[in-house]
Amino acid sequence: FSVLKGFGVHNQIEPVLLNLLEPMGDKSIEITDKIISFVDNTRAGVLGSVGLAFLLYTVISLLQKIEKAFNYTWRVTHHRSITRRFSDYLSIIIIGPVLLFSALGVTASLSSTTLYQQFVEIEAIGTLVKQFARLIPYMLVISAFTFMYMLVPNIRVRFRSALTGGIVAGVLWESTSWAFAAFVVNSANYTAIYSAFASMIIFFIWIYMNWLILLIGCSIAAYHQLPSLRNLEPSIIRLSNRMREVMALMIMRLVTLNYHKHNEAWSLDALASEINITPEACELIIQRLQSSRLLVATSDSPTRYLPGYDPATISLSDIINTVRIAEENDGLAIEQLHSNTKVDEVHAGISRAIESSLEGKSLLDLI
Repeated sequence: FSVLKGFGVHNQIEPVLLNLLEPMGDKSIEITDKIISFVDNTRAGVLGSVGLAFLLYTVISLLQKIEKAFNYTWRVTHHRSITRRFSDYLSIIIIGPVLLFSALGVTASLSSTTLYQQFVEIEAIGTLVKQFARLIPYMLVISAFTFMYMLVPNIRVRFRSALTGGIVAGVLWESTSWAFAAFVVNSANYTAIYSAFASMIIFFIWIYMNWLILLIGCSIAAYHQLPSLRNLEPSIIRLSNRMREVMALMIMRLVTLNYHKHNEAWSLDALASEINITPEACELIIQRLQSSRLLVATSDSPTRYLPGYDPATISLSDIINTVRIAEENDGLAIEQLHSNTKVDEVHAGISRAIESSLEGKSLLDLI
């Protein structure tokens, strides 16, 4: 609202709020008046640098929590960097409201044009034009949900999947609006008990339901793009040693090959698709390779990967050893096990066999 006031279009907020809070009946007018009064009292000069900093912190924290919720739904474990968060969130804060109210302004202007009135007066198509005009608010709501589902998660979301989630969320939002309006009509008892607080309590319930709808639509978009996420089992990825070794070699080969040929670097989703594995499993191996600096991530969106060193200096045994000891740490390492001479001899033989078969071979040889 502060951004909109800076652009001089804050006066258009009232009809939008009335439409958004319509399911609350008469209470929507009361709450809208309160919000508008807050906006009218906003004075950028009085806000001060400290107040402005707190305002930005509050907004960015909210958007960060939304991103975390979306990433959890998509099972994305890596989040945006601090610089990317600031730039992306600032874009949402400034551009989002302006685009929304620009679309509403264009819609209002079109509905008042002479051409529109002439179409309405024609019996054959007048009814269709009126029905289309009634659909515009729903289309704007669906567009807003779709925009959120494409932009907020830290993963490349296909438009079709985001639109599917947006349509489901838009339909749910309208259906819930009707149900909530019926609830408000029968809420006389709440008003009698809570008096002036009743409108705020009902308002918070409505806001809570809107957040649930937003998250449901995000889940639908994720399930549409990645059907494997429909599995409700705990998302614990278990890979055999053989799978880890082969995947590590394939990932390093693909990344280095594109780097060597001056082609575009691989993203996580593209690598997972090429290898024919889920992005979660692919990311698990990539994290292990990154921890040994064999791979480095770029700051692109989506994140892309490059070899950490000159491919000629990365030995294949380094890659294999990285994933072989991946789950070992200070609390759980092979050195903590009781020693047994016979077992140690067998294990040492296995290690020598691996080193011998990979001796002198580098990542450059693999490509």
